[in-house]
Amino acid sequence: MPAPEVRFGTDGVRGEANASLTPEVALAVGRAAARLAAGGPVFVGRDTRRSGTMLEAALAAGVCAEGADAVLLGVVPTPAVAVVSAEERSVGVVISASHNPFADNGLKLFAPGGRKLTDDEQVGVEATIAEVLVAGGSPGPTGESLGVVRTDDTAAARYAAAVVGALGGRRLDGLRLVVDCAHGANSEVAPEVLRSLGAEVTVVAAEPDGTNINRDVGSTHPELLAATVLESGADLGVAFDGDADRLLAVDGDGVLVDGDRILVLCALDLHARGELRHDTVVVTVMSNLGLHHAMRDAGIDVVSTAVGDRYVLEAMQQGGFCLGGEQSGHLVFSDHATTGDGLLSAVLLCDLVVRSGRSLADLAGSAMVQLPQVLRNVRVEGVAAEVVERVDDAVAAAAAELGDRGRVLLRPSGTEPVVRVMVEAPTTEEAETVAARLVAAVESSR
Repeated sequence: MPAPEVRFGTDGVRGEANASLTPEVALAVGRAAARLAAGGPVFVGRDTRRSGTMLEAALAAGVCAEGADAVLLGVVPTPAVAVVSAEERSVGVVISASHNPFADNGLKLFAPGGRKLTDDEQVGVEATIAEVLVAGGSPGPTGESLGVVRTDDTAAARYAAAVVGALGGRRLDGLRLVVDCAHGANSEVAPEVLRSLGAEVTVVAAEPDGTNINRDVGSTHPELLAATVLESGADLGVAFDGDADRLLAVDGDGVLVDGDRILVLCALDLHARGELRHDTVVVTVMSNLGLHHAMRDAGIDVVSTAVGDRYVLEAMQQGGFCLGGEQSGHLVFSDHATTGDGLLSAVLLCDLVVRSGRSLADLAGSAMVQLPQVLRNVRVEGVAAEVVERVDDAVAAAAAELGDRGRVLLRPSGTEPVVRVMVEAPTTEEAETVAARLVAAVESSR
């Protein structure tokens, strides 16, 4: 019998809970995590989805079946699991589908030290999953050698201390802030941390019920945040996604400040203070051309990677860089964290605003000139990467048409059967026109 195919994408395995992502898969991932831990405990955190406890129970069973202890951290942000993994030098698992709708869920692993899996480690995890799903895996330990399930309710406090410590004693007194928690994993810890630093905080979307995570709120739907900032007269607002590893902001005028602009602001600030290692920032191919121009003008080098914070982190580690991220709001400050961290990013952005004495609107408006960018997702049948290959001629023609005035990118999604089309051009109208032609090419090739 062939093995059910369970492959990690750019950030773990993800799918509809109890459909493609079953308790059986979670059990197999638990056994793989225990083997990766090599005798150490496996620390497990989750977001607020209804399916989280079901998958947590199955994953913990798999961990224990391999003779390791499963330590349940409860509902905590993804970067909190990374903090515990780093401090304990053991494996961490996050049960979350990030910004996806509540019916989806996912499983992503941190290797000991709170780092992303290497390619070899990922291959080993996938092999164990296949082995367990086909034949139940090799016999496990019995008797006193079985693992046990334990709980640890200190993760949120440990994480909060790490975030606060990143400011080195500085505070956010007087800052008026709106915080959108996406009804997700940051619903408790983010408001507490920001208030402890002296900010005046208005909280929205912090009442999770198991089904409302990311629903019309959070970093993928910043409309409520913008409206609340305008209504309350706040200085700025910040929005997280469901597992709280990404951040987007809005300024006091309710204007969106995306990951590219936040990266530019932080890069310029670190550069001015002599703290931007090697005067380099790492981004993905999706970052706006305006970011590249702003960094060039400031004398800062840019390294571009494939989409996914895993690839950003790899490039940062290889080059010894301290700042990187994605337009979507995955921002990595490697002097303070091992992975993307929405709350840490929010605190550092707010600190920058307070130290500057300027508004976020003023800072963001002068940081970069953003080219109009059109993004389209085209659902396909079969392998998205093969569809992308079949439209090479259309992509080349569009790129030649735009020349140095813009940019074209088609890529397969790492988590769903979708081709992502991105076009940048001097005007929105031109970007829309080129994107429409590329979408049509994809649709006719799928």
